[in-house]
Amino acid sequence: MSSITVAKVLNNNVIIAQHPQYSEVVVIGKGIGFNRKRHDKIILASVEKMFILRSQEEQEQYKQLLPQVDEKLIEIVHEILLYIMHSSRQPLNEHVHIALTDHISFAIRRYEQDIPIHNPFLYETKEIYPEEYKMAEYAIKRINEGMGVELPVDEVGFVALHIVSALSNRQISEVRQHSLLIGDLIGIVENNLEYRIPRDSLDYSRLVTHLRFVLERLRRGESVRETSTLDGLMKREYPEMYTLAWQLTKVIENRVRIPVYPAEVSYLTIHLQRLAQKKEDEMDMDTNDKAE
Repeated sequence: MSSITVAKVLNNNVIIAQHPQYSEVVVIGKGIGFNRKRHDKIILASVEKMFILRSQEEQEQYKQLLPQVDEKLIEIVHEILLYIMHSSRQPLNEHVHIALTDHISFAIRRYEQDIPIHNPFLYETKEIYPEEYKMAEYAIKRINEGMGVELPVDEVGFVALHIVSALSNRQISEVRQHSLLIGDLIGIVENNLEYRIPRDSLDYSRLVTHLRFVLERLRRGESVRETSTLDGLMKREYPEMYTLAWQLTKVIENRVRIPVYPAEVSYLTIHLQRLAQKKEDEMDMDTNDKAE
């Protein structure tokens, strides 16, 4: 039966061990270091709730982080990551142990020093990654309860991006860049239309979701079926929105360094025309109200 051998106990929840397949590993699990001594054997099958850091680089970073972090937080983050795995039914990139622990530890220090950090892309994150956002809401609630703090809702957005990164095996910087890009694209649309899209509206949700899928298709190298008939129709019937859609795709190309398929312009024009029509309808309603 496969087992690991304790090499060093770092705290009640983290040990360094010898693994039969991965050599030295960092093992994270609730109470896994409690009453353990060097050379103790731990049967892997007997420990259900634990994570193993196999990468040497990740191990070193985590060991450097541990002395700076409350042990109770280590335990809570462990519970959160198990919850995410259970909810998503997907494995997590092991870097999330370092990234999320470090982020939350720093967020708590900012809270204690009364240094607020505003998240300007909270709405975008919630719309782009709704499932991960729900998991992040649970995470912040658990942290606030367990650590006796009151981290703000802004942190839900930040944690959601870490969850996206861990589930998709993408760098957190790439995930942030996509959220920032979508926020900038929304800004371009609003400036062009001279209309602020209500953040709780279906129109906003549809546009953000569409932009997200454009970026996801580009990331995966997927093409969109060419529709010359639709393209001609959009260009002829809605020239202003077609031009705006073309401008948006050029911004995307410049930021992600990947060519955007022309068909994306046509589909994006449909969303933009819906927004333009919504703006006109609201203006007509305002005019009628004033006339009455």
